Amino acid sequence: MNFDKSLLKSLLLLADVIEARDPYTGGHVWRVSQFAKLLATKLGLPEDEVIRISIAAYLHDIGKVGIPDGMLRKAGMLTDEEYAIVKTHPSIGSRLLAGHPLAEVVSSVANEHHERMDGKGYPNGTRGELLSLASRIVSVADAFDAMTSTRPYRKGMSVVQTLCELGAGAGSQFDAGLVSHMCELGQAGDLDHIVGHTAEGIPVVVCPHCGPIIAVPRDTKGGDILYCRACRGELLLRRVGDSFEAEMIGTTDDPRKLEPRPNEAAMEDVLAQIA
Repeated sequence: MNFDKSLLKSLLLLADVIEARDPYTGGHVWRVSQFAKLLATKLGLPEDEVIRISIAAYLHDIGKVGIPDGMLRKAGMLTDEEYAIVKTHPSIGSRLLAGHPLAEVVSSVANEHHERMDGKGYPNGTRGELLSLASRIVSVADAFDAMTSTRPYRKGMSVVQTLCELGAGAGSQFDAGLVSHMCELGQAGDLDHIVGHTAEGIPVVVCPHCGPIIAVPRDTKGGDILYCRACRGELLLRRVGDSFEAEMIGTTDDPRKLEPRPNEAAMEDVLAQIA
């Protein structure tokens, strides 16, 4: 399958629009893309298919552009009415992507990544083998990242705990064969370089005041200053081993310092796959 890089980058930038609106999920689409790529490779799929699934995974949440900010950024539990609105994001994503030249690559995953093997998922209650393989792969990758990522209201689970949770949902929520392969990847340590990162080799930076994840450029180093868009915090970075720790040293009202920026490093990683 041939990909036009400029056309593909236009899609990847759309995914970054979502993360610009939701500061608590920084790097999520990159991590899901990488988990899905590893899982597809583990299955022995052809390289073109692996790349297609990785791209689709990067775009899986594009429908959240149609969900109100207050619901995306809510730290507590959603009400039933709010959850019903959030559950429309897969169908929104599928419709938004339908007219794009690369729609065949990504639209089914956008629509199906919250479906379940037992038919109890959404938006359509599609079940089992009626779901595309790409969608079933991304479903596992998406759930894995959600459970291992820290949110304002809970700490991320360990890889071991998360694999146990996936195992509990094997055959009902998730494709049992894919869960088995994901467990093999986890036990081999093949997922560790993705967990807790926003792009290859770039550890997450978490605002110590309010919790959002900040995706940083590859050339970020200890002593750099970053800004949290959620609380307007001015953050001093310190390098600790392979990670960063951020100390809040003040706040800012300068809108230029709070402008959202695309996760260029993550996009570079995906585009490098089709070089």
